[in-house]
Order: sequence, then structure tokens, then C-alpha cells
Amino acid sequence: MPVAHDAAPPLTLLPPSAFAQGCPTRVILDDITNRWSPLILAALLGEPLRFSVLRAKIEGISEKMLSQNLKVLVRHGLVDRDVTPTIPPQVTYSLTTPGIELAAMMCTLIHWVGSRAQEFESVQGQYDQDASSSRTEEL
Repeated sequence: MPVAHDAAPPLTLLPPSAFAQGCPTRVILDDITNRWSPLILAALLGEPLRFSVLRAKIEGISEKMLSQNLKVLVRHGLVDRDVTPTIPPQVTYSLTTPGIELAAMMCTLIHWVGSRAQEFESVQGQYDQDASSSRTEEL
């Protein structure tokens, strides 16, 4: 499917340093665009959640992955970790102001992907079929 390049925003919106290997934004982008961070941010949009509720809300995430991703998001200042000194301690996670801004953008991305899921599956199926045919022809 051809892409209309004039429909995309110009790359000049990004500074040239954004494409440099040593650009500090790459670390943050890696952390916020991994498999789980967009879903964690989206899940926290709207209300603070305890760890167990957050884990139940995001199907398929392990405790280890949720814990690791939350630590990274807290470190970047996107998520706030509030500990209530009870026995056992009650930990609640919520979005900071930058976290709310990012979560809104992630939700837009998630909706965009979801609205095109069938299209992506169709294109992937065609690609896989073409690749399979190419391998068969090589034999």
C-alpha cells in the first residue's frame, strides 16, 4: 500500500540530534515504547491503582515485568509511587502531569493501531505468503 508522504508531518519538527546515536531521548523512547509501558500508562490514565489491580487490568504481564516497568516510569517522572505505611505497606501508582500527557498520546497510538489491526493482519498475511512463495521458488 503506497504511503502519501505529504500527509505526514515534516521530519524537520525533530532536531537533527534526535537521529544521533548518542541522543539521550533514545533511552527514554526505549523505555516508554517497549511492550508494556504504553499499556501501563494507559491503565493508569483516569485513576491511581494498586500494584495488584494494575496487574489484573493488564492481562499477560508478569509481576516482574510490571515491577521493572513501573520502576523505570517512576524514575523518568511519569508515574508517582505512593506508599502508605500500613502492614503490609499499601503502594498506589498514579500518573504525574507529564505522565498524563504521555498516556493520552499513547492512548491515541493504541486506538490508531486497534483501528487498523485487520489491515495490518492482512498485509502481514500477504507478506508471509509472498515470502513463503519466494522460498519455495528458490528451492
